[in-house]
Amino acid sequence: MAKPIVLSLGELLWDMLPSGKRAGGAPVNFAYHAMMNGADGWSISAVGEDELGDQLLVEAEKAGIHSIIQRNAWPTSTVEVSLKNGIPEYTIVKGVAWDHILLTRQLIEVVEQADAVCFGTLALRSPETHDTIIELLKHTKPGAMKFFDINLRGDHYSKELIEELLKAATVFKINDAELLLLRDLFDIRGTSDDDACRWFMNEYGLDYVILTGGSTFSTIIAKNGESSTLATPHVEVVDTVGAGDSFSGTFTARTLLGDPLVEAHRKAVNTAAFVCTQNGAWPEYPEAMPDYLAQAQ
Repeated sequence: MAKPIVLSLGELLWDMLPSGKRAGGAPVNFAYHAMMNGADGWSISAVGEDELGDQLLVEAEKAGIHSIIQRNAWPTSTVEVSLKNGIPEYTIVKGVAWDHILLTRQLIEVVEQADAVCFGTLALRSPETHDTIIELLKHTKPGAMKFFDINLRGDHYSKELIEELLKAATVFKINDAELLLLRDLFDIRGTSDDDACRWFMNEYGLDYVILTGGSTFSTIIAKNGESSTLATPHVEVVDTVGAGDSFSGTFTARTLLGDPLVEAHRKAVNTAAFVCTQNGAWPEYPEAMPDYLAQAQ
């Protein structure tokens, strides 16, 4: 079986952690973990014509991520990350290279071949990259998974943008804190978590809605009526940077490779738990991924 092609659209950046800088960006984190779980991972982004950009390209290549990275006159993105009990808080600078991704024939041709495309709200904060990504999403092949991992950051989103991306998506992933915000934005206050997730599924014709509850649980609901809920295993947390993205990338790769919903979910939970025990979003995998869920039983 040929490897499924999984493509990320959006930010590639340096996470400036207390322990030093680490390559990251939610969509690229997604592509890395999809690749580590059996897919062919690709990233579309932009970096500056500067030393930090040179270094990011080296890191992406070293990690094995195929990348189509434009270079432009804007600075390479850096994000200050402070950790409180391992939980990251982000300070995101505007006016960086990935705010200016240009639409090209090359990008369209790559998107046309993808079996899954991942995107979030952050990269679409600027008109230029917004228009590029929205146009690229129109060129996905029939049946491609379009994975909207919302990743709300600061004030870099709006209800209109979220609605626009939901209409383009087949999979929607949110965490419990984001769901609280969305209940207000979409006027679905007073609903249970399950009812709120099903509201989004029905309203936007989604194949899956994924809700993560950090250190407590995660739930995946499929339009065919299947669902899976798993408790989050407790691990020694180093930092949680990229853990949610690793969940998304793993679930996508394993689903495309034919794993049943519950098995793809288990692998996603175990990958995210592993990432929490490591520094940064692109850790090297062990020869065999620990089964944290089995250990917790």
